[in-house]
Amino acid sequence: MPMSERVLVVEEPGRPVIREEKLGDPLPEGRIAVETIYSGLSAGTELAAVKGTTPFATSTWDAELGLFRPGESAGYPIERLGYMEVGRVVESRSAGFEVGTPVAMAYGHRTGYRADPLVDRIVPLPADLDPMLGVYVAHAGPICANGLLHAAADLYGEVRSLGDGVRGRRVVTIGAGMVGLLTSLFARHHGAASVVVVDPTPSRRQVAESLGLETLDPDAEDAALVLKTRWRHAAADHGADVVFQCRGRAEALALALRLLRPQGTVIDLAFYQGGADVVRLGEEFHHNGLSVRCAQIGRVPRGAAHAWDRDRLSGETIDLLRADGGAVREHLITDVVPFDEAPEYLCELADRRRQSVQTVFTF
Repeated sequence: MPMSERVLVVEEPGRPVIREEKLGDPLPEGRIAVETIYSGLSAGTELAAVKGTTPFATSTWDAELGLFRPGESAGYPIERLGYMEVGRVVESRSAGFEVGTPVAMAYGHRTGYRADPLVDRIVPLPADLDPMLGVYVAHAGPICANGLLHAAADLYGEVRSLGDGVRGRRVVTIGAGMVGLLTSLFARHHGAASVVVVDPTPSRRQVAESLGLETLDPDAEDAALVLKTRWRHAAADHGADVVFQCRGRAEALALALRLLRPQGTVIDLAFYQGGADVVRLGEEFHHNGLSVRCAQIGRVPRGAAHAWDRDRLSGETIDLLRADGGAVREHLITDVVPFDEAPEYLCELADRRRQSVQTVFTF
């Protein structure tokens, strides 16, 4: 067995490096050793760490009070980066996992990991799923599925089906990154009457169209005017039933509010690195009685945790990938990069010297 692992960390803003860590003692009883095969990049979260715009770099998160508090911060180095890993069990001292089993986990960009099945989430991957698609199973897919859960809870309160909030409804997704596209595919898979993806970047709209999704360019036309003209529910009642806001820019949230029908809801999955100063709460938000619900994977809708745990959301992700996995593999995963090239690659993305919708590191 290897005596060390190589781990991608961010030493300080602008300086990602691969560091070697010694493993020490033999594998303890009850644990498994996983060798990484693929690791997906979550660009919004991870580039914030590289650029120094993550709030964890400048303030302390008080988990008990749910507050960021100015002052001393854990800061850098950031030693756990990434949450979209696929590995293979190479040693097992646990009765629940056999050597050779492919698993999806969220342990960061590293060549391997020693997991405790009583602590770590470990999702065995089915044999009929392309293992590269497993990068979405443990965490990224559940993030997107949780958006649909919040849409359902907003409409009905109690959530019985992942499609409750989108089935037969007119849906807009702002942002054609990984989260936006997977969320759109979830909405289509669960019976949305229409799904339109709004993004200003031509290459990202092209990926969305390759996945069979309709797109609009907000820089070329007023997307709110186009869709509110097209989608009439009744007199003085036009627009999207629900908008999934997946682009971490304030102007994207402002557009999401403009797209909604009266008393509609934005389900917000975005991370606003620069805040949201341009959101106009005195305009459509006020006059149309709108709502914004934050749908982060740390919380499913209130009262739903007993029925919709992370494992069930991973199961929903596997179901989606069985239906659309071929197109996702061909069109959504745009870059496959050797792990050794990850530090320079992250710097190029952070400096906007290159673009990617979904990057997967290989080992």
